[in-house]
Amino acid sequence: MTMQIFADNTLTGSRGTVVVSGVASDAHTWNLVFLQLMIEELGYDVVNLGPCVSPELLVAECEQHKPALVVISSVNGHGYQDGLRLIDEIRGSSELVATPVVIGGKLGVAGELDEGAAARLMSAGFDAVFEDGAKTVVSFYDFMAALPSAATPLPGRTRVAV
Repeated sequence: MTMQIFADNTLTGSRGTVVVSGVASDAHTWNLVFLQLMIEELGYDVVNLGPCVSPELLVAECEQHKPALVVISSVNGHGYQDGLRLIDEIRGSSELVATPVVIGGKLGVAGELDEGAAARLMSAGFDAVFEDGAKTVVSFYDFMAALPSAATPLPGRTRVAV
C-alpha cells in the first residue's frame, strides 16, 4: 500500500480500516461522527457501526472487515462496565485476538474513574484507554498518527490515560 502526503496535509491511499462503535447502552452519535472524521483525516477507511451496538454485532462486523484498529466510544458514562463485557467478546474471537482495540470517552457515571480502572480495562484486553479530559483528543490523535499501516498487532499494551 502506498500513501502520499501532500503539502496541504491531504493523504492518498488508505492506512487500513478502522471500526468505530458505541457501546450497547449508549445512544449518542455525535462522538462517533467526530471520531470517524478525525480518523479519516489520518488516512484510514472507517466503518462506523453507530450507537447501541451489541457485542455480538461488533464481533461479526470486525470479523468481516478485519480492521487495523477498533475504536470504542462512550458518552453516557457506562463505558467501563460495557467495555469490560465487550472486550471479553472481542478477545473471545480467534480472528480478533491480536486486533488492536481502544476505548475512550466518559467511562464512568461519576466522572473520573478510580486510579486502577484504566489498568483493569487494559488487563481485560484493551490496547489503550482514553479517559474523558481536556487532552484526550490530542492524545488519541497522536496515538492514531503513530499507528503502523494495515492490521498490525501492537507490540504491547500501552496505557494512555489522560
